[in-house]
Amino acid sequence: MDRWVRVEKRAVSKDNPEGQCCSPRSKVERGGGAGELYPMLSVEEASQQLLSHFHVLEPEPVPVLESLDRVLAEDVYADADIPPLDNTAMDGYALRAADTKGAAPESPVELHIVADLAAGYVSEIPVTPGTAIRIMTGAPIPRGADAVVPFEDAEREGDRVLIFKGVEPGANVREAGEDVRRGALVLRRGCRIRPQEVGMLATVGRKDVSVTRRPRVAILATGDEVVEIDAPLGPGKIRNANSYSNAAQVLAAGGEPVLLGIAHDQVEDLTAKIRSGIARKVDMFLTSGGVSVGDFDVVKKVLAAEGEMTFWRVRMKPGKPLAFGRIGGVPMLGLPGNPVSAMVSFELLARAAIFKMLGQTDSERPTIQATLMDGIKRKDDRRHFVRVRVWEKDGAYEAAMTGEQGSGILSSMVEANGLAIIPEDWSSVPPGSRVRVMMLGGTPPRSGQEGDR
Repeated sequence: MDRWVRVEKRAVSKDNPEGQCCSPRSKVERGGGAGELYPMLSVEEASQQLLSHFHVLEPEPVPVLESLDRVLAEDVYADADIPPLDNTAMDGYALRAADTKGAAPESPVELHIVADLAAGYVSEIPVTPGTAIRIMTGAPIPRGADAVVPFEDAEREGDRVLIFKGVEPGANVREAGEDVRRGALVLRRGCRIRPQEVGMLATVGRKDVSVTRRPRVAILATGDEVVEIDAPLGPGKIRNANSYSNAAQVLAAGGEPVLLGIAHDQVEDLTAKIRSGIARKVDMFLTSGGVSVGDFDVVKKVLAAEGEMTFWRVRMKPGKPLAFGRIGGVPMLGLPGNPVSAMVSFELLARAAIFKMLGQTDSERPTIQATLMDGIKRKDDRRHFVRVRVWEKDGAYEAAMTGEQGSGILSSMVEANGLAIIPEDWSSVPPGSRVRVMMLGGTPPRSGQEGDR
């Protein structure tokens, strides 16, 4: 396969609105010569070039509960020991461990109860030899006590308690700072905030917290054949699935999708919609369709005329025709038009760009090793990303293709929970081969559970 492809930069003007091949460079393009050359990049090369155009966005303060699923933009430190005082891990009796020595069901130790202590209060009465304080979970350990005997190992009789089991010093006591010490780093900048992080923020007294602003991502479908999802399907028409699947991917990654509708296969319409989208202060622009080599694939023309194109085509399947550049200072990624190609290309390139803008440190999808139950007889020299269903069996992972692998078969993505990665230098894949699988979310089910093969 020729590693190099040639792309023409056509002049788009009032006199030449369709970007016809009128420039000397375009004529050379047809007849041979230097032209403009774009190497077909590996996935890693394309990712590296694309990510170099993005930076971490500015932080913004939000109330702690609104920080859920946002990316932390600051390091957070504990303002106090957690817990702040030694406290009891269970309901029982706070006492001196030495006073329980020799206690047994047949010969209990008897102690005098001098107080009752609930959580949220501190006892002014100390524990002295021969005494105990009835205490509730979370209450601070009284002065003089060094252990707690749970209710089930004791029996109260008026102001006396019988202890049926001896304990060692520290039994059922949670020490001050056992969880976190004052001044300790509890949350690192760049982490995605989950419910447990919200709890920690509340624990250290953070009513508000600094998070990275969500990237605004413009999404524009192209093609005369594409209609809105609620429009009737006329002859030759398809619904605009790409805008919605890509918008959902943007949301899942932590971005804010800005849906721009559909552009016709005309330079003027596409140019106007792109300019309109950029005016909405977006941080990234995604288009779908119009990046192949057909007569009506106009995205590359507009990208070259309105801005600059960095690369075109990536050595992967699905998703080879893929353009990237900048328009109006905004990075623009032209995804393929086929729905699976658009989604896989987003997973491999656009998702990482959103994570970089968010400043999130763990952007890569988890990968596992699995045995591929199906075989692939022939493949080209691109890296293939095969839609598979993965499950666990006997402590190992197995995977099977989710059906036909055409780039237009969206149902194969619906059934998939992973993408099997087939390297460029594999010409075929026999059944039973061990492959690396990029998981698309969730834990593979065990064999026999619903969802496996």
